[in-house]
Amino acid sequence: MAQAIETVDVNVPVSVAYNQWTQFEEFPKFLDEVESITQTTPTLTVWVVKVGPVEKTFEAEITEQHPDERVAWTSTGGEVDHAGVVTFHKLSDSETRVTVQLDWQPEGFLEKVGSTLGVDNHAIKKDLANFKGYIEAKGSPDGAWRGDVQA
Repeated sequence: MAQAIETVDVNVPVSVAYNQWTQFEEFPKFLDEVESITQTTPTLTVWVVKVGPVEKTFEAEITEQHPDERVAWTSTGGEVDHAGVVTFHKLSDSETRVTVQLDWQPEGFLEKVGSTLGVDNHAIKKDLANFKGYIEAKGSPDGAWRGDVQA
């Protein structure tokens, strides 16, 4: 299984960064490969992603969520086998460190080569930079879901 870990510091309070991250249906605004996300229940989402010419659909279930601290998920069905966690660390009243860890199973020759070359880390780093630009420009989240999901 491949693993990618990336971090970005954003100039917003931890609650703003966290609240924006819980707005999954807004992810296409800052995650380049995400075509759409539909949240079907508070803990289940359906993703459509497109990398190059390849489009994949999968479900992801939130397995743990604690406001202003972390959101963890795992895929439950579809064409992508992965799990991940995003954590939020208060650096000051106006700055937050966001760390994403993604564990995934590369399938096929191109995904395996891409993983070996660190393409996954590069993509996550780019998406986190997009998230930083998005939330800092807005200054406030599109919404919030502050529910707590125990592991």
